[in-house]
Amino acid sequence: MKYPDEPDSLCTLSIIEPIVQEVFELDCKNKLEEDFLDNLEIEDKETKVFHYALISKKNFTVGQKVLLQHSKLKFFPGKLRSRWLGPHVITKNFANGAVEIQSLKTNNTFKVNDHQLKEYRKGFQTEPVEIMDLMDPIL
Repeated sequence: MKYPDEPDSLCTLSIIEPIVQEVFELDCKNKLEEDFLDNLEIEDKETKVFHYALISKKNFTVGQKVLLQHSKLKFFPGKLRSRWLGPHVITKNFANGAVEIQSLKTNNTFKVNDHQLKEYRKGFQTEPVEIMDLMDPIL
């Protein structure tokens, strides 16, 4: 670009207008990005609140029967194998969420995180079913 000879010609609208337009567009983009990031942060907080509301706090008491999650589960050899071991009995609760449990089969005691436990519910009682022999239909 050649420099103009006259200093007044530097301030013409043809030179300034594209620069102002570009600055305005950049400003609009920055505002849109800020709004987008603000909305993203708000949505993230709301999602966390919703998720944490769905998580129920597990309260285990001493003497309660629980099942322990089998953490070394191998999927291929026995896909239909249960993921839960037990029942175990809770012997001690700790303040940090750890629980000491005792196996009913081997009487071994060990500490686990309470996220690896779930309440043991005994199966429901079934009543004997009456068997009826059906006769062939008469034609």
